[in-house]
Amino acid sequence: MDSPPPPPSLRRRATGRATLNDVAAAAGVSAITASRALRGARAVDPALVARVQAAASQLGYVPDPAARALASARSAHVAVLIPLLSNALFVELLEAVQATLAPAGYQTLMGVTHYQPAEEDALLRSYLAHRPAGLLVTGLDRSDAARQLIAHSGVPCVHLMETAVTPGIYGVGLSQVDAARCITEHLLQRGRRRIAYVAGQLDPRVLQRAEGYRQALQAAGCYDPQLEVLDPSPTSMALGGHLLQDLLARHPDVDAVFFCNDDLAQGGLLAALRLQVAVPQRIAVVGFNDLAGSDQMLPPLTTIRTPRAAIGTQAAQMLLALMRGEAVAQSSIDLGFELVVRQSS
Repeated sequence: MDSPPPPPSLRRRATGRATLNDVAAAAGVSAITASRALRGARAVDPALVARVQAAASQLGYVPDPAARALASARSAHVAVLIPLLSNALFVELLEAVQATLAPAGYQTLMGVTHYQPAEEDALLRSYLAHRPAGLLVTGLDRSDAARQLIAHSGVPCVHLMETAVTPGIYGVGLSQVDAARCITEHLLQRGRRRIAYVAGQLDPRVLQRAEGYRQALQAAGCYDPQLEVLDPSPTSMALGGHLLQDLLARHPDVDAVFFCNDDLAQGGLLAALRLQVAVPQRIAVVGFNDLAGSDQMLPPLTTIRTPRAAIGTQAAQMLLALMRGEAVAQSSIDLGFELVVRQSS
């Protein structure tokens, strides 16, 4: 038989939602005791905890995180801003962040910026108004308004995917320039000299990879700016195939292609198959990030493996320390990268 509904006297909110006082009255305890029981405080008698939880369940009570934050000056939420959810790179990073923060009692408020500074500014204003305990943002490049919002918020902040050089700025990532220079030097060591850089999206990290590519080729004395293909469209396999076909039509002497991301490179490999362009005999093809499926391509793709999960984990751990007021021994952590050589180069 269902329990009878609580009396009207226990529904004092204009919204009809039960309050902590309602739960305390139904359980026959003080509001402070009810709060401690619902938080799982060890000093509360288990039988009393069960009674309070039963009352909360009967009333449909849901804690108000905003009220709790105002009362304690501490939120249980961490805001995380990433550029895209359609990119597996950021999904892996986010999962690692959540897996680290959840056991410590924090939940994530996720925002997607779509690489647009105005969207990031709006998300920061919205989330910071809710007084989050901490903030995780992608990269170091953002508007002056966003920097000021973060700096004056008093909220601990850690930057993802890049390493910081400014004192007081915390970051966990890798050198995009060094990684791009490394894979370009790999192509040079394989005897390639007409090496193109093909990029989409053109976010700050993609442009940093372009700089690493230039440095390697300039040092080798074979840099040709005409072999840089920079397309602002979002990266995809379809775009990669189109850009490779166009590149070979305009520059038939190209003997290697460095794609800024693996989805472009995967599309490039499929286009090479359709065009009967032998890889790596005719052209070498390399990518970046070692995304799912790159090892299954024909031929398997040479790429840079980036430590996305480790970046998410260590950034979340750094943020936890900052939120607890603990000293952080190293404000900028470079987790490096791995050159994964497969048959495409």
